[in-house]
Amino acid sequence: QVHMVESGGGSVESGGSLTLSCAVSGYSVDSYCMAWYRQAPGKEREGVASIDRYGSVEYADTVKSRFTISRDTAENILSLQMNSLTPEDTAVYYCAASKTRVKPPTLYQLYYDYWGQGTQVTVSS
Repeated sequence: QVHMVESGGGSVESGGSLTLSCAVSGYSVDSYCMAWYRQAPGKEREGVASIDRYGSVEYADTVKSRFTISRDTAENILSLQMNSLTPEDTAVYYCAASKTRVKPPTLYQLYYDYWGQGTQVTVSS
């Protein structure tokens, strides 16, 4: 059974940084595509960053050059380093895992089968 638990969320001022982690069990973080998504109040869930089996990455335009997705295969953890945060980054952040897609990375939600419970990120101005 796949189990994913996000952590690292919290409150930060605009311009600050946070690192989110997703601890995974029952699934290897380098087996298929994994991703980070977020959902702001009143908005649809949107893809933020994805990484494929071979380490290729894809980012949403809104976070490109500010966010970095990575993984630690020894600890089986997916991470999201977030810099230069703005109030528009306020959302619940979710990690997601595919059981079929190897490459390339993708932000299409239909490819993701497993989801964590989310962690809240709040950025104040």
